[in-house]
Amino acid sequence: MGRGKIEIKRIENATNRQVTYSKRRNGIFKKAQELTVLCDAKVSLIMFSSTGKFHEFISPNISTKAFFDLYQKTTGTDLWISHYELYALFVSPENARKLQKAEGDQQEVKKRDQRMGGDLDDLNIKELQALEAKMDSSLVAIRDRK
Repeated sequence: MGRGKIEIKRIENATNRQVTYSKRRNGIFKKAQELTVLCDAKVSLIMFSSTGKFHEFISPNISTKAFFDLYQKTTGTDLWISHYELYALFVSPENARKLQKAEGDQQEVKKRDQRMGGDLDDLNIKELQALEAKMDSSLVAIRDRK
Protein backbone atom coordinates (compact mmCIF):
# COMPACT_ATOMS: atom_id res chain seq x y z
CA MET A 1 0.00 0.00 0.00
CA GLY A 2 1.36 3.40 -0.96
CA ARG A 3 1.10 6.68 0.82
CA GLY A 4 -1.83 8.91 0.04
CA LYS A 5 -1.26 12.19 -1.76
CA ILE A 6 -1.55 15.28 0.37
CA GLU A 7 -2.52 18.74 -0.74
CA ILE A 8 0.42 21.12 -0.43
CA LYS A 9 -0.91 24.01 1.63
CA ARG A 10 -0.19 25.61 4.97
CA ILE A 11 -0.93 23.38 7.95
CA GLU A 12 -3.29 25.34 10.18
CA ASN A 13 -2.67 23.44 13.44
CA ALA A 14 0.53 24.89 14.97
CA THR A 15 1.53 21.63 16.68
CA ASN A 16 1.09 19.56 13.52
CA ARG A 17 2.91 22.23 11.52
CA GLN A 18 5.91 22.10 13.88
CA VAL A 19 6.02 18.28 13.86
CA THR A 20 5.86 18.23 10.05
CA TYR A 21 8.58 20.89 9.83
CA SER A 22 10.85 18.93 12.14
CA LYS A 23 10.38 15.64 10.26
CA ARG A 24 10.80 17.19 6.82
CA ARG A 25 13.80 19.23 7.99
CA ASN A 26 15.52 16.04 9.14
CA GLY A 27 14.61 14.40 5.84
CA ILE A 28 16.05 17.18 3.72
CA PHE A 29 19.21 17.26 5.85
CA LYS A 30 19.55 13.51 5.33
CA LYS A 31 19.15 13.95 1.56
CA ALA A 32 21.75 16.75 1.53
CA GLN A 33 24.20 14.56 3.46
CA GLU A 34 23.59 11.63 1.11
CA LEU A 35 24.12 13.84 -1.93
CA THR A 36 27.39 15.05 -0.45
CA VAL A 37 28.67 11.53 0.23
CA LEU A 38 27.41 9.77 -2.91
CA CYS A 39 28.15 12.45 -5.48
CA ASP A 40 30.92 14.44 -3.81
CA ALA A 41 28.71 17.51 -4.21
CA LYS A 42 29.15 20.67 -2.21
CA VAL A 43 25.83 21.33 -0.48
CA SER A 44 24.77 24.16 1.77
CA LEU A 45 21.33 24.32 3.31
CA ILE A 46 20.04 27.14 5.51
CA MET A 47 16.59 27.13 7.12
CA PHE A 48 14.69 29.34 9.50
CA SER A 49 11.60 27.93 11.18
CA SER A 50 8.45 29.98 11.62
CA THR A 51 9.58 30.57 15.21
CA GLY A 52 12.86 32.01 13.94
CA LYS A 53 15.03 29.04 14.87
CA PHE A 54 18.07 28.63 12.61
CA HIS A 55 19.17 25.29 11.12
CA GLU A 56 22.01 24.72 8.67
CA PHE A 57 23.88 21.99 6.86
CA ILE A 58 27.09 22.41 4.92
CA SER A 59 29.18 19.72 3.28
CA PRO A 60 32.13 18.73 5.45
CA ASN A 61 34.56 19.08 2.51
CA ILE A 62 34.07 22.87 2.19
CA SER A 63 33.98 25.83 4.57
CA THR A 64 31.08 28.29 4.67
CA LYS A 65 33.30 31.11 3.39
CA ALA A 66 34.63 28.97 0.55
CA PHE A 67 31.06 27.97 -0.34
CA PHE A 68 29.89 31.59 -0.60
CA ASP A 69 33.04 32.53 -2.53
CA LEU A 70 32.29 29.72 -4.98
CA TYR A 71 28.68 30.89 -5.24
CA GLN A 72 29.76 34.48 -5.98
CA LYS A 73 32.31 33.33 -8.56
CA THR A 74 29.86 31.02 -10.31
CA THR A 75 26.95 33.47 -10.42
CA GLY A 76 29.12 36.52 -11.05
CA THR A 77 27.47 38.45 -8.24
CA ASP A 78 28.77 40.14 -5.15
CA LEU A 79 26.67 39.26 -2.13
CA TRP A 80 27.92 42.23 -0.14
CA ILE A 81 27.72 45.06 -2.69
CA SER A 82 24.00 45.64 -2.11
CA HIS A 83 24.73 46.16 1.59
CA TYR A 84 27.24 48.89 0.81
CA GLU A 85 25.00 50.48 -1.85
CA LEU A 86 22.14 50.56 0.63
CA TYR A 87 24.43 52.15 3.21
CA ALA A 88 25.48 54.82 0.72
CA LEU A 89 21.84 55.65 -0.01
CA PHE A 90 21.09 56.31 3.64
CA VAL A 91 24.12 58.48 4.32
CA SER A 92 22.83 62.00 3.85
CA PRO A 93 25.28 64.91 3.54
CA GLU A 94 24.46 65.83 7.13
CA ASN A 95 25.15 62.30 8.35
CA ALA A 96 28.35 62.23 6.28
CA ARG A 97 29.53 65.41 8.06
CA LYS A 98 28.66 63.86 11.43
CA LEU A 99 30.62 60.73 10.50
CA GLN A 100 33.61 62.82 9.42
CA LYS A 101 33.43 64.81 12.66
CA ALA A 102 33.27 61.59 14.69
CA GLU A 103 36.27 60.23 12.79
CA GLY A 104 38.13 63.49 13.43
CA ASP A 105 37.25 63.27 17.11
CA GLN A 106 38.57 59.71 17.20
CA GLN A 107 41.81 60.84 15.57
CA GLU A 108 42.11 63.65 18.13
CA VAL A 109 41.58 61.21 21.01
CA LYS A 110 44.16 58.89 19.48
CA LYS A 111 46.68 61.74 19.20
CA ARG A 112 46.00 62.76 22.81
CA ASP A 113 46.56 59.18 23.95
CA GLN A 114 49.81 59.08 21.98
CA ARG A 115 50.96 62.32 23.62
CA MET A 116 50.27 60.67 26.97
CA GLY A 117 52.51 57.74 25.98
CA GLY A 118 49.91 55.17 24.88
CA ASP A 119 49.24 53.51 21.52
CA LEU A 120 52.59 54.36 19.91
CA ASP A 121 52.86 51.11 17.95
CA ASP A 122 51.15 52.49 14.83
CA LEU A 123 53.48 55.49 14.44
CA ASN A 124 56.28 55.62 11.90
CA ILE A 125 59.67 57.20 12.61
CA LYS A 126 58.73 60.68 11.36
CA GLU A 127 55.60 60.75 13.50
CA LEU A 128 57.63 59.60 16.52
CA GLN A 129 60.20 62.34 15.89
CA ALA A 130 57.42 64.95 15.58
CA LEU A 131 55.93 63.72 18.84
CA GLU A 132 59.35 63.92 20.49
CA ALA A 133 59.78 67.50 19.25
CA LYS A 134 56.37 68.46 20.67
CA MET A 135 57.28 66.91 23.99
CA ASP A 136 60.59 68.81 24.06
CA SER A 137 58.89 72.12 23.29
CA SER A 138 56.25 71.42 25.95
CA LEU A 139 58.98 70.63 28.47
CA VAL A 140 60.77 73.90 27.68
CA ALA A 141 57.48 75.84 28.09
CA ILE A 142 56.83 74.19 31.45
CA ARG A 143 60.34 74.94 32.71
CA ASP A 144 59.99 78.57 31.58
CA ARG A 145 56.76 78.94 33.54
CA LYS A 146 58.34 77.51 36.67
